[in-house]
Amino acid sequence: MASRAGWSAVGTANRPDRVVPTWADPVAAQAAEAVGGPWGRHAVTGRALFWTPLRVCLLFTTLVLAVAWVKQAPCASGNWTGHLQYTHFCYSDTVPLFGLHDLGSGAIPYLDSPVEYPVLTGGFMAVAAGIARAYDSAVASVGLLPDVPPVQSYYVVTCLLLSLCALVVTRAVLALSGRRPWDAAMVGLSPLLLVHAFTNWDLFAIVLATLGLWAWARRRPVLAGVLLGLGVAAKLYPVILLAALFLLCLRAGRLGTWLRTAVAAGAAWVAVNAPIAVLAPENWSRFFQLNSSRPADPDSVWNMLLTASHHRILDGPLAPGQTPSVLNLVVAVTLLLMLAAAAWLTLSAPLRPRVPQLAFLLVAGFLLLNKVWSPQYSLWLLPLAVLARPRWRSLLIWQATEALLWVPRLLWYLGTDNRGVKVEWFFLGVTLRDIAVVVLMGLVVRDILHPDGDVVRTSWPGMDDPAGGVLDAAPDVLSRAHRRSMIRPPDRRWSQRTIAGKPGPPR
Repeated sequence: MASRAGWSAVGTANRPDRVVPTWADPVAAQAAEAVGGPWGRHAVTGRALFWTPLRVCLLFTTLVLAVAWVKQAPCASGNWTGHLQYTHFCYSDTVPLFGLHDLGSGAIPYLDSPVEYPVLTGGFMAVAAGIARAYDSAVASVGLLPDVPPVQSYYVVTCLLLSLCALVVTRAVLALSGRRPWDAAMVGLSPLLLVHAFTNWDLFAIVLATLGLWAWARRRPVLAGVLLGLGVAAKLYPVILLAALFLLCLRAGRLGTWLRTAVAAGAAWVAVNAPIAVLAPENWSRFFQLNSSRPADPDSVWNMLLTASHHRILDGPLAPGQTPSVLNLVVAVTLLLMLAAAAWLTLSAPLRPRVPQLAFLLVAGFLLLNKVWSPQYSLWLLPLAVLARPRWRSLLIWQATEALLWVPRLLWYLGTDNRGVKVEWFFLGVTLRDIAVVVLMGLVVRDILHPDGDVVRTSWPGMDDPAGGVLDAAPDVLSRAHRRSMIRPPDRRWSQRTIAGKPGPPR
């Protein structure tokens, strides 16, 4: 809605070809004061020879990743004496798992050692280890390159590959933002990216999932399915995006398109999993067994409930290796209820939710209700949150809680005997993070129920869902709104009226 002033400030002939952030977002306008103030009324957009929005957003991402590397540098050598990984806040799973899976000697994940991740993540680890071994061999042969421990060369290669993934995510978000290319800067300048870019391999799955949404937006459902299926083979969460697309296609009557996407996703997943499942079935199934048998994660809502009740609820105290059957059942039921609520919202909203809106709600609900929420999982939400509600203030507040949570988490791991903190401080950080996510979800739900407040739909005349693909501006077939329209025809010009400063649709 803030963009109304921007459009009224210029004539139609001088109208920019994209949304100007300093006209549309108060945080961007205030930040612009440091470089001369908001974009001028008569300034011309789209004339830069080199510094296009894409290149600027990629530069932002590169700078944040560089700072993230500086933060991680103390842990790169693998010498973590004195609990350095906690005192310097640079812990990363990639360093200890290098030795645990014997990657330095050329061991192949799954075939030579069990890996607790899906197949493509193990493949990512193997590729990084292969490049690192090639570097180590070049150092031994030439002697002109810096000689570092094998774990450090592996870690550097891993961080470089993950940085490439982050840059591609930024590019994909820009493509999905329609007339709002500068929204991708919210990814590039993300505090969450700074803290957790190199904590684990999740950026690899995120780039596959985001590219899948880009292919969907380009109306290439089979390619979208292949990319989403590969994303599921790296982390399971992209399957939630397929669920979001199903609900939206159900309302729009495009289930045939969704079915092609789902079949392609299943085929891609089988293609990369089948060889490992045949050659090393026990090691391949370790990921699924671990997710079934593991207890509540430290920063899940279930662990806080168990701790508050002194483990008198759900399964009670668990023996080593015991599967939390009751917890698994309760989590499954709550996730199904969350999915049912999302289905009701999808079919009841006055306008069909945009793809990123519903995808964000489903992924965020999954993280809140699941028994595992590893810190880097929050990166799953980043591109979806930016596309669902591109508002700097709410996104920065949420990400501030995520970044701050990293401090009590690692200090709790450090232990009070080593001048760490008690678990209550960690739980306080978790609670603040959960509240921030719930508030952000509430804001997205509000935009869905009152689309005249959706900054994406009201920022450009006629804009519906830039990431929607076949769903963009498609008529409804199954929805409460559609049934009401059989009685009273809807006015589909509401977005243009809102842009002009006139009232939105009747509610």
